[in-house]
Amino acid sequence: MTGDQEDAAALKAAARQAAFARRKAAHAALGAGAGAAALAAALAPWRGRPLAGYLPIRTEIDPRPAMAEAARHGPVAVPVIEGPGKPLRFRRWTPEAALVEGPFGVAIPAEGPWIVPEVLIVPLLAFDARGWRLGYGGGYYDRTLAGLRAAGPVHALGFAFAAQEVPHVPTDPTDAPLDGVVTERGPRPV
Repeated sequence: MTGDQEDAAALKAAARQAAFARRKAAHAALGAGAGAAALAAALAPWRGRPLAGYLPIRTEIDPRPAMAEAARHGPVAVPVIEGPGKPLRFRRWTPEAALVEGPFGVAIPAEGPWIVPEVLIVPLLAFDARGWRLGYGGGYYDRTLAGLRAAGPVHALGFAFAAQEVPHVPTDPTDAPLDGVVTERGPRPV
């Protein structure tokens, strides 16, 4: 790693630590379900199109109510990590799906078809007004978005507490921007 790469990695590590604390405080104050109605409303224009959400871990804001609504109109999937350095794949999810523990303790559907989403609900630690997001550091969503966007149009919508917004997310050339963000206060175009 060069000195510049080491500096960027240290900057992101410090930003992640601060972002975890902000998200934890927002989760405690507002609850995991904050923003569910705003997210469902923001997804309405894509109703019926293949959608990928996520099953929340730690103090992530919970998209499942909006995903359940979307599943009434079209296919909904959740990410499956297949290995380090690989993009995510998305397995069909319904509110009744049997789940098993996947990598990093994240629940995944026990079975079901693979879905190629046109819309992604993306978890994050922090975001800025330019549409950049700070994730956990594995690069899974960045690789996935790059591949999906190379194949066709995809809309990436971050879902977060408003308190997770920061003035500037540190980025590097492999980071993939969001197309918008939804918080408990409503949609935020970028």
